[in-house]
Amino acid sequence: MKQENPYVISEFTNPSGKIVFQLYARIDGKRFRKNFPTRAEAETERQILGIQYLQETEMRVAATRLADAQLREAEAVFARVTGQPRSLSFYVDFALANYRAPTTQKLLTEAVAEFLVIKDHEREQDLLSEPYLTRVKRDLKRLQKHFPAATVAELTGTRLLGYFEARRAAHKTFNNRRGVVSSFLKFALQRDWIADNPLVKIPPRRIRRRRGCAITFAAAQSAGLMAYVEEHYPTAVPFFALCLFAGIRPCLRTGEILRLQPVHVKLDANMIRIDGEVSKVREPRNVTIQPNLAGWLRAYPLKKFPIIPANLQHIREKVAEKFPLAHDVMRHTFISMFVAKFRSIGEASLQAGNSESIIRKHYLDLKTAEEGEEFFGILPKKADVPAAPTASPLPNSA
Repeated sequence: MKQENPYVISEFTNPSGKIVFQLYARIDGKRFRKNFPTRAEAETERQILGIQYLQETEMRVAATRLADAQLREAEAVFARVTGQPRSLSFYVDFALANYRAPTTQKLLTEAVAEFLVIKDHEREQDLLSEPYLTRVKRDLKRLQKHFPAATVAELTGTRLLGYFEARRAAHKTFNNRRGVVSSFLKFALQRDWIADNPLVKIPPRRIRRRRGCAITFAAAQSAGLMAYVEEHYPTAVPFFALCLFAGIRPCLRTGEILRLQPVHVKLDANMIRIDGEVSKVREPRNVTIQPNLAGWLRAYPLKKFPIIPANLQHIREKVAEKFPLAHDVMRHTFISMFVAKFRSIGEASLQAGNSESIIRKHYLDLKTAEEGEEFFGILPKKADVPAAPTASPLPNSA
């Protein structure tokens, strides 16, 4: 009776969130367990141990010059090519002809450190933005944590695919992780730390984007939000007004609002200046102060009410309990309302610092002209601020 390989592979997620592959067997009442980062490594070990088990149980005798370890490896390789269209010799010859070993075995930690020195220098030369550099450092720190003590050459396609897909990552997260690692591996390839870029066979995930998919507030929701902030958290009124009625990027970690200073907000000129070092895309722009925003800024002057109050994070969390402050929802609302009221995609892209294609894809036809008028008519209750005549956007010149 033919013996079967008693070793089986099971996939599970460990407490740290990593997907591992466990090789398991119970032989003569004894349990065997061993974890591997990839299924391929687990399968190789399964074949080797399975052959060893069969040799021990069937007492097979063969005349060979191979040592025991070599014999076990050879039989494991034969088992792996079983059912393949070519012989083992063909695959060995192909590997010998095409495989190029890296000239240097570089530790991942050392390689990342050298890569970030280059990126820091590029940041100093204003060749990349601070938010992008922050994301690169964060993602590469996560990569090192996922592959502790690994060399760069050990980052195979199979292992990287597992990293990109960790914790059931959404397609956008997958692509973001892949993008940072791709840049790093191109750097490694130039320095001969790897022979080939393993990401060649791991394309980005396709994301289906629908026109008009940005999450926004209705005009009534926007009015409710500002009334709630004005009543309960008046110190934060300028922050919410600038993000909602001027489309300033609101992220409290990397957003434009963090770098915006009162000197940039020119009420007399009816304009907010977003300099290149403030802008997310490193390009300067002018944002027209609409009449209702001017009313908010006069009622809550920046000399008395700072753009970023000391307890803003706490305030945002409290406001988010009443209003869903999803990522960039205030900025998205501004853009969609601007397009609705002024019907100018070109001007909307200049005001928001986005491309016209982004405006068409995500913001067109989200709101009606009437709702746009209602949105840009939202005024504070603190002071009797007269509504200025309806104004068209000022010419936007950098």
